[in-house]
Amino acid sequence: MSIESNRLEREKITIRAMIEIYCKAFHNDSTQICKECSDIYNYASFRIDKCPHKDMKPSCAKCEIHCFNKIMRDKVKKIMRFSGPKMIIYHPILSMYHYIDSFKSGALKDKE
Repeated sequence: MSIESNRLEREKITIRAMIEIYCKAFHNDSTQICKECSDIYNYASFRIDKCPHKDMKPSCAKCEIHCFNKIMRDKVKKIMRFSGPKMIIYHPILSMYHYIDSFKSGALKDKE
């Protein structure tokens, strides 16, 4: 699978990269993420897999359905606020796709 081919898989790769950046900065400096961050990733990955929009999924910020519970949504927001600006340095290709996807996702409401 190429990085372009499956939007949901790419989104899971992106959130994993963001969690790794955050965990390394705040929880440990090893290459493995801690249990708490692993649980957050597993939750996010499960929710992405269950997204009713599938490959037409908008960015979560633009989605009319908020499928993360409040506690997890707050944790992911905190991770994204910290890691988002660093993604351009550590993962420039994923950053580019995430940025492009944020524009594409606005088209979802136009189709309805």
